This record gives sequence, C-alpha cells and structure tokens, in this order.
Amino acid sequence: QVQLVESGGGLVQPGGSLRLSCAASGSFFSINSIRWYRQAPGKQREWVAEVTSDDSPNYADSVKGRFSISRGSAKNTGFLQMNSLKPEDTAVYYCNADIMPTAWEVPRIYWGQGTQVTVSS
Repeated sequence: QVQLVESGGGLVQPGGSLRLSCAASGSFFSINSIRWYRQAPGKQREWVAEVTSDDSPNYADSVKGRFSISRGSAKNTGFLQMNSLKPEDTAVYYCNADIMPTAWEVPRIYWGQGTQVTVSS
C-alpha cells in the first residue's frame, strides 16, 4: 500500500518560513512528478508547485520567488520550502505524486492527507 505523508506545517508569523516534507512509503517502482496543492477555507484546491522526475521545478505565479520545491536524494521525498509567508498562504497543503507501482504499470496519482499552514501574527 503506497502512502504519501506530509509533515512540517504549523503556525508562523507573516514573513516567516516553513519547510514541508512529503514522504512516500510502501512498495513501488518509481515516482515521477511530485506536486503541492493547497486549499484555503471556502476556496477550491489550487496547484502550488511541481518538480518533475528530472528535478525541473514549476511554480504558480502567487508563490514564485518565495517558495522552492525540491526532491530528496532518494527521489521518494519531496520538499516545499516556503519563505516570506503571507496570511493569504494560510491553507491545508497537500502533496500529490505520480507513482509507478511496478515497472510495467502506468503511473497512478496518490494524495497525502494534508498539513495545515497558518500564517498569522
């Protein structure tokens, strides 16, 4: 059973930083792209950032220049470094990844359970 588990959320003051982690566990062949989404109260879930299998990053305009996405050396962990946080970054942050269960299966999309990030003074 493949699972994605996020960690690193919490309460931070405006202008502060947090680092989110997304770890894949269970048996699988490989992970392609890893993405972060967020959902604020009363709003739709929105894409935040993506890192591809060749470590190419992409960002939503709202976080470009402040957030940085990366992968661990073992490629089964993703990170989201969030700097210069604003109150409007407050949301539940979800990890999403394309994971190949075996070498002969197509990738499946997995979601983590989410971690709360609150930016407030």
